[in-house]
Amino acid sequence: MMSLAMNKNNAPAKTLASMSDMQRSPVGSDENDALSRPEMPEAELRRAAWTCSIGSAMEYYDFALYSLASALVFGPLFFPSNIPGLGLVASFATYFIGFAVRPIGGIVFGRLGDRHGRKKVLLITVTLMGLASALIGLIPSYASIGIAAPLLLVLLRMAQGFGAGAEQAGAAVMMTESAPRKRRGYYAALPFLGIQLGTVTAGIIYYVMLTGVPDITQTMLWRVPFIGSALLLVIALYMRLRLKESPTFEQIENDERREEVMSIRETLTASWRPILAGLGLRMAENGGSSIYQVLAISYLVHTIGMSSRWGTLVLIGAAVVGGITIPVAGLLSDRFGRVRVYRGFAILQAVSALPVWYVFSQGDPLNSAIALSFALGVATWGMFGTQGAFLPEMFGLRHRYTAVSFTREFSSVIAGGVSPMVGQFLIAMFARFHIGGISSGKYAWIPLASYVVLLAGLAIVATFYIPETRGRDLLAQEDAL
Repeated sequence: MMSLAMNKNNAPAKTLASMSDMQRSPVGSDENDALSRPEMPEAELRRAAWTCSIGSAMEYYDFALYSLASALVFGPLFFPSNIPGLGLVASFATYFIGFAVRPIGGIVFGRLGDRHGRKKVLLITVTLMGLASALIGLIPSYASIGIAAPLLLVLLRMAQGFGAGAEQAGAAVMMTESAPRKRRGYYAALPFLGIQLGTVTAGIIYYVMLTGVPDITQTMLWRVPFIGSALLLVIALYMRLRLKESPTFEQIENDERREEVMSIRETLTASWRPILAGLGLRMAENGGSSIYQVLAISYLVHTIGMSSRWGTLVLIGAAVVGGITIPVAGLLSDRFGRVRVYRGFAILQAVSALPVWYVFSQGDPLNSAIALSFALGVATWGMFGTQGAFLPEMFGLRHRYTAVSFTREFSSVIAGGVSPMVGQFLIAMFARFHIGGISSGKYAWIPLASYVVLLAGLAIVATFYIPETRGRDLLAQEDAL
């Protein structure tokens, strides 16, 4: 396997013009891949996977912290209300705001990544996320500084979302462009193991803090894990400073005749088909992830009456299962293709939604943990593991980072960001009007499960419009569809 140094100093640089002949060769052939792109040495590849995983761990540590805090803490501390449930709706609205700015961050940092390299952007995004999360732990409550408290929370949530807008896209693009063709799915899935690490870490911390504490909102304990983000930031920066640039980007960077990076308008005009298809894929994965990680925990704790400690344990169990599912899904996509594997997990999410939410409504902690582990840990995160290489392979070289970032983050707004807020509103309305004869909103599980089925259906439909991308030449200028 060639080292990066050998490719830079000894191998003749290939111009984009001369690559057109190679692109006409059969997609996925070993010869084509060997000629079109240098490979990252195995040791560097493993280091890149771990480095990208740390960024994902930070993002989802912050994500899980904010999810749990939105469900358990932020309502009474920052959005006090005399109407039951509306404080939670306001809390989830700040959760949505973080998603709303992610497409902007994705576009800005995606453009920077396509122009100046994947590594530089990954350094910026992890810094912004870490600082914003640490500062959230320092905000005084509404009782202390009034309206300034929720305003500061919103501002820092926006900064957190802005940085996260290109983090996962950058990790996916970096690993897809660095891995051997036959193992792209596996290696591109590995950074997302950081998601499980971050989620489990946040869940364990909250579980320990809730032990023996009747009301965590009356203590300073909830601030500790947010401030602890600063430690994760130091570790992430140390590792990313040692990260090598993607071999694919490095090769075109050395080509003096390389074409200019597309503008965002050109990207949206030329790539609307794969972007639209990618949005369809993300409806089930991102929407389902948000519903199960945030709304389901809130439903179990605030509507069904499960203890907050059990709520965190349920999420931890699902994250552990997801840590096994994600790399397995990547391996399966390498063997059977991205489309078939993604469709299979989407179907699994659709058929499991109603029984899973029915189990939630019964309030049994152990059964709820098993149900969430299957729905989130297997079905939803199975799609996530498949998606690592799937989305980058759908787009051409000149705008890959920008297009992947936009697709991922715009879908986060319309699927992941909206879902908890709308779901909590449904629960509040069911409770307020005693729909089903239960004042708690217990029977809201029916429309919530139906919503999950709808999102999964959109992803299933999308898979029939996307050609198989496994083994695609990553130096190709055109999109896959």
